[in-house]
Amino acid sequence: MAHNRHHKILELDKVLAMLAQECSCSETAERAAELTPSSDLGTVRQLLAESWDAYGLIGRYGSPNFGGVKNVSNSLRRAQAGGSLSMLELLRIAEVLRIIRSLREWRGNCEGTVTSFDSLFMSLIPNKFLEEKITSAIISEDEMSDNASHELADIRKRKGRAQTKVRDLLDKMVHSATYQKFLQDPIVTIRSGRFVVPVKAECRSSVPGLVHDTSSSGATVFVEPMGAVEANNEIKVLESREAAEIERILFELSSQAGEFADSICAGYEVLLSLDLIFAKGRLAYNMRASLPDVNDNGVIRFNKARHPLIDKNRVVATDIRLGGTFDTLVITGPNTGGKTVTLKTIGLLTLMAGCGLLLPVSDESCVSVFDRILADIGDEQSIEQSLSTFSSHMRNIISIIDESDSSTLILLDELGAGTDPVEGAALATSILERLRSSGARIAATTHYAELKSFALNTPGVENGSCEFDVATLKPTYRLLIGVPGRSNAFAISERLGIPADVVERAKQLVSSDSVRFEDVIESLEQSRQEMESRSEEAQRLKSDAQKAKDAADLLKSTVERDREKILEQARGDAMRIVSQARAQAQQLTDEIDRMRKDLKNNASNDAASKAKSQLRSKLKNLEDLADPIVERHDDEDYVLPRPLRKGDPVIIADIGKKGVVTKDPDSSGNVEVQAGAIKTRVKIKNLRLVEGSTVTFGGAPKPQQRTSERKIVSEAVTEVDVRGLNVDEASIEIDKVIDSAVLRNLGELRIIHGKGTGALRAGLHQHFRRHPNIKSFRLGVYGEGEAGVTIIELK
Repeated sequence: MAHNRHHKILELDKVLAMLAQECSCSETAERAAELTPSSDLGTVRQLLAESWDAYGLIGRYGSPNFGGVKNVSNSLRRAQAGGSLSMLELLRIAEVLRIIRSLREWRGNCEGTVTSFDSLFMSLIPNKFLEEKITSAIISEDEMSDNASHELADIRKRKGRAQTKVRDLLDKMVHSATYQKFLQDPIVTIRSGRFVVPVKAECRSSVPGLVHDTSSSGATVFVEPMGAVEANNEIKVLESREAAEIERILFELSSQAGEFADSICAGYEVLLSLDLIFAKGRLAYNMRASLPDVNDNGVIRFNKARHPLIDKNRVVATDIRLGGTFDTLVITGPNTGGKTVTLKTIGLLTLMAGCGLLLPVSDESCVSVFDRILADIGDEQSIEQSLSTFSSHMRNIISIIDESDSSTLILLDELGAGTDPVEGAALATSILERLRSSGARIAATTHYAELKSFALNTPGVENGSCEFDVATLKPTYRLLIGVPGRSNAFAISERLGIPADVVERAKQLVSSDSVRFEDVIESLEQSRQEMESRSEEAQRLKSDAQKAKDAADLLKSTVERDREKILEQARGDAMRIVSQARAQAQQLTDEIDRMRKDLKNNASNDAASKAKSQLRSKLKNLEDLADPIVERHDDEDYVLPRPLRKGDPVIIADIGKKGVVTKDPDSSGNVEVQAGAIKTRVKIKNLRLVEGSTVTFGGAPKPQQRTSERKIVSEAVTEVDVRGLNVDEASIEIDKVIDSAVLRNLGELRIIHGKGTGALRAGLHQHFRRHPNIKSFRLGVYGEGEAGVTIIELK
């Protein structure tokens, strides 16, 4: 093709050679080296999607093994036509079938992934029957297995017996005293496929038989004794039958392979396609490549682009833009500053995308498809260029002008160089104007100040420069869009040792307009560097601030989550404690009622009433302890506008929930409030009156009916808290729990009496020593409450 010259200038052939090295099959490598870029947007997107999916599969599951598969199409077509294949050809067919089967299995193990080339995997049709039939019959390319057929196994057994028979016969001869003196060596050997013995030439007549060969010196003749002729004849017959049977087996296997020729050939083509796709994925890994967006509107944006043929440890990433707000990029800067590399990077990456290769760029990059990519890039850039070099460049540019249109990318290196600077600059400007009129996208490098001015003054044309560090005389290889470059010839010459007076005189010879223009460029460059430094600092501060904000947000959310979790747990614990306390109270009340019915004297009834009163007091204390509300101290200046009454709607300030007063306040400053389905006792100062409404309750609640059929469900109590009671009150409470525990066959109780002065603990211990149901007791250990708790063991 005519454009292959331009592709070679941009070194696409070298990248395709790298791709070929990643291929497993020789035929795939040939196809890789011959790839041509596509200009169809849909095709390019499909090819890139396939490469990207292969890249992902390789990263997660490793690369599949294609095993260096060989082309078996010709063999299969010959078998399909009725021909017989060799053992080597059949083994290659079996290898293709094995790889097809292993690829299907490999894809099946890649669970949960969908790729753009799954249809290729699905079109692979394994044929394990034919694969195993070939591999079980053929051991190697020149050896058939005994298991290939029963007939072949029988022939080989008979052949082995015949060979053993003739060997035994000849062994007796060579070891007998009669014949040893006639033999050159006491061995049995083979000549022309028959067993013979080496006889001295002068003793030939002493050993009757057939001569099959003579040694090179003529001193030895190889004789087949007459006694071995019949046995050797039998071996020859069996060998002929063996060869015929092998031919029959090969023909049978070839016929079966021919029946599946179409599907195997199609599978082979799919193998080559998959091999090429995964080769692109492996090459992308080596290049640290990524998937760009693809468009057809001529917009190119390469972020952190790296030329793939430069050592990845030395290449400098650069940002490149073309299209969009400008269609022409004029790149200026000193020699060896990276201008030509930038041009080649633009062209080469665009060609690679057209071939379906992922690009060595960072995320959010994009590339355009073009019908043609035309380049005029020369490596000779010295003042010794001759007219022939200039003419050669002009001929290239003429063909580029003829072929250019709106779907063309044009790359021009040192446009207008090699002739008079004034005429060259004018010619370069005119060429750019002509190419722009065709709608092409253009990137050109130059040293001419006139082209810098042209870019500054022409809409759609943008300056670019390759950054150069004058202090070190080294390029940074960074492309700066929007800033014209300086050639830095004076600075470089002075740094290299040109006498200062020569440099100074050269500066005087430069026109004032050129000096002012270079000064403006230098000022712009200094401003750019300052702005870039400030931007980097601002970006760093912004990044630090964002990290701090993220950390604060995370801490806040964690604290809120932990707070809600703790509150929820506290509410649950409180409800559990209250439920246990109510169950215990109900149980004791029922026991008191039962005792009242059993005992008829008034003294017993008075004792029961006293115990019941103490029980209610204890229940009240338990409910106070179980209340999950924790006072908050915001809004401490709030004063109720009037005393609370039964039926007043209120807000519980600590938890922000609404409730209704169900009882008038007591003497301790507490009031009972119903919040939803829960009744709780709250301090008056923790309530906020909702004025303007009152809830009216119904009549007095009906007394609870107790019947003998009522079932009481309660939990066994294993812990008693008697803190705040005196010894007598605590003893009564503990005795009730002990009685209940004995009825439930509990073995141990935990009595919480606190440490305090120790008087309550000492009194209870005296009581425990006299109690008939207590076997032993001890103080708690670390983790149980220590001296504030006594553990009772019941009988």
